[in-house]
Amino acid sequence: MSRRTRISALLTVSLLLTVTGCGSGTEDPPPDAKAAAPSSATAPAPAAAGAAPDPASLPGLPASLTGQRLDWKRCEAPRKARGSAAKAPGSGWKCATMRAPLDYRAPAGETIGIALIRSEAKDRSGRIGSLLFNFGGPGGSGVATLPAAADSFTALRTRYDLVGFDPRGVAESAGVVCRNDRQTEKSLRIDATPDTPAEEKTFLDDSAAFGADCARRSGPLLPHVGTTGAARDMDLMRQVLGDDTLNYLGFSYGTELGGVYAHLFPAKVGRFTLDAVVDPTADYVGHSRNQALGFQRALENYYKSRGVSARAGTARVVRLLDRLDREPLPTGTGRRLTESLALTGIISPLYSEDSWPYLTDALDAAESGDGSGLLRLADSYNDRDAQGHYGTAQHSQRAISCADTKGRATAAEVTSRLLADFRKVSPVFGPYLAWDLAGWCAGWPVAGEHETPEVAAPGAAPILVVGGKGDPATPYEGAQRMVEELGDGVGVLLTFEGEGHGAYTSGNRCITGAVDDYFLHGTVPAAGTSCS
Repeated sequence: MSRRTRISALLTVSLLLTVTGCGSGTEDPPPDAKAAAPSSATAPAPAAAGAAPDPASLPGLPASLTGQRLDWKRCEAPRKARGSAAKAPGSGWKCATMRAPLDYRAPAGETIGIALIRSEAKDRSGRIGSLLFNFGGPGGSGVATLPAAADSFTALRTRYDLVGFDPRGVAESAGVVCRNDRQTEKSLRIDATPDTPAEEKTFLDDSAAFGADCARRSGPLLPHVGTTGAARDMDLMRQVLGDDTLNYLGFSYGTELGGVYAHLFPAKVGRFTLDAVVDPTADYVGHSRNQALGFQRALENYYKSRGVSARAGTARVVRLLDRLDREPLPTGTGRRLTESLALTGIISPLYSEDSWPYLTDALDAAESGDGSGLLRLADSYNDRDAQGHYGTAQHSQRAISCADTKGRATAAEVTSRLLADFRKVSPVFGPYLAWDLAGWCAGWPVAGEHETPEVAAPGAAPILVVGGKGDPATPYEGAQRMVEELGDGVGVLLTFEGEGHGAYTSGNRCITGAVDDYFLHGTVPAAGTSCS
């Protein structure tokens, strides 16, 4: 498992495992139906397509970039996708490549290609504009994910051109590549919660080697794959697509990307929704601690749904992990289930209440001596196919997050200060997430940009911020803080009283209706609206 646990690609996991999902008994009781009704307030209508771009938005960009015409063609199967997302999407989708500066400080210099995919609005006479998506990660491919997830956006597809993209450094957009399949397989078998000096050395050496591998294979890209560059790419997309303002739906890490865009280009914010929100105030350590808390909550809620107390369920998982730390379990593949792979397999179905039955079957089998179920879940999460080939999403994720954050922690800090605190927050997930702090950006060849992202967007149009109280990967508190950081009159909080990473795709009609009404009609829900 990698830091992909912390900001996971929302729909990559859910598409593979049928993932998303309802509420903890420790939370406030659900509000009544009247509180869930959207208000009659309306957001400004998006400006007409084709308006002249604001030259202050991207100073110095040459007309060869801002005025480029995209050559939309039939889409081929994404080369770097796995599973169902690897198929060509069909005739309703067209693909193109947009040129963008490698370095926005030298906009007339070298360029890279940004891969786009689009399905045009069904109602051409009622078309509002383009609607850009980011499904998280960082490292998730929008070109692969959007067509596979399109059934979730049927209402939006009537009046918007749905547009997905691979952010810079991801998949078809100059994707970062660090290791081959053999190296990845070997790395995933290393104990990610070392208990001895020898295990600690192996873990840290491999972590540093990953950075060196990235530098060797993708070195020139690494300084230029951060979130600020991706946000600037989105504004270039807005101009090239002919929209005066940017309409956007971002999930998970996509909420951070959306917040950074809003900060850079507040006057260009159109209808914006951020779902499964990353806490913009959390630094390198705080973000990991948030996720330890979030996944622990989800695990406890899972066990409560089975009639098992949170304490007893947690103890049960800890015993299994301790057993695997001493002796990995056999599986039907000939590979063995290690402690680290089992932890990944447990995390994967916690992203959605709909996937909890998978977790039940896999845990029951593991406790009976068969690790096959948890290994299948871990392989799906780790983007491994049946032939043993791995995707590169985790390479991109690491490169983007290490380019973004200045945060670094040493092994000494983990063992002396952080490990005990994280273990108290979550006896199951805390040790892994604490050690991950020391390994994730160890020896990384590029310095990080900031301690926390800047998302303040004074003067921007209303931004709908959707937070789920049972979200394991991006806890609810992050949505509250995003609203505060966006600024007065900008962030509008919509609460989902339920489980799962992401509310819009949960099937909750109240959430879906509120978001659709906002995008299609500009109706902004009343601040504090909750959906049970």
